[in-house]
Amino acid sequence: MSNNMLSNIMKKAQALQEQMAKIQEEAGARTVESSAGGGMVTVIANGRGEIVSIKIEPDVINSGDIEMLQDLIVAAVNQAIRDAQKLMSEEMAKITGGLKIPGMF
Repeated sequence: MSNNMLSNIMKKAQALQEQMAKIQEEAGARTVESSAGGGMVTVIANGRGEIVSIKIEPDVINSGDIEMLQDLIVAAVNQAIRDAQKLMSEEMAKITGGLKIPGMF
């Protein structure tokens, strides 16, 4: 492999790395919303998989069924995390051409 070819590969790798870093940085501004129990619990997560907010409808609190509320929160949070991961995978696929890179989303 010539030095010129190696240099071009390194430049492309660096450009790809910069694009991925930009997408990860912008991920904090992108959000997904997921809910459980027909909207009784709604969770918003950002593209980094961080939970931004949780909304609980008063009816589920007033029911007094703590176990159900806990289950709904867990379900909504897990779905929000999956949705955030999917969002990031789709964004990364745009720059990698769908190539699965180990350690990436």
